[in-house]
Amino acid sequence: MVVLYALGFALLGYLSGSFPFAVWITRLVKGFDVRDSGSGHATTTNTIRQAGFLPGAAVFILDVSKGFLPTWLAIHYAPATWIIALTAGMAVIGHCWPIFADFRGGMGLATANGGLMVIAPVAILITYALLIVLTLIIRQSARASVVAGLLFAPLLWVVGLRGSVIWVAIVVGIIITLRFTIDWNRKYKELWLDRDKVNPAVSND
Repeated sequence: MVVLYALGFALLGYLSGSFPFAVWITRLVKGFDVRDSGSGHATTTNTIRQAGFLPGAAVFILDVSKGFLPTWLAIHYAPATWIIALTAGMAVIGHCWPIFADFRGGMGLATANGGLMVIAPVAILITYALLIVLTLIIRQSARASVVAGLLFAPLLWVVGLRGSVIWVAIVVGIIITLRFTIDWNRKYKELWLDRDKVNPAVSND
């Protein structure tokens, strides 16, 4: 029975994470695929680059909810604690490799923080603070994110958080670390909105 619950919640997490809101919203607002320019990823920051702040803010809220909602359901209805971490991790995997968008998605940070936030709301502040500090030090967003993913769980432990939030942080942190290696050698011009703005609707390429 536990295995069936695990499979069900894993599928729920993955399908929830697979909703490509950055792709849908940018296409609705601007008429093109957000992945065709900028970073090439379906993320909040790339949506801001291509479509503006308000569409980007909407994408961020929706991407956080993709991790929050299935994890909330797992907390309340899953028969084993480890299923909570499985559900949150699968939501992040769905966001990064979405079945509804040809497996070309985002980087997973917002969805990962949604999973953490439902257990310990302060965790989302701590993990983003860690990422900002590391980006200021390393001065390359992807490499900072790789390191941050590895440090999510230890940092939350140090500040006194315990229980399922640590297991969720371990799982989503590993996925984040693996996902951001794709941009390890990407050259950045500034800290956050750091790539060339190219509007594919007017591009000659």
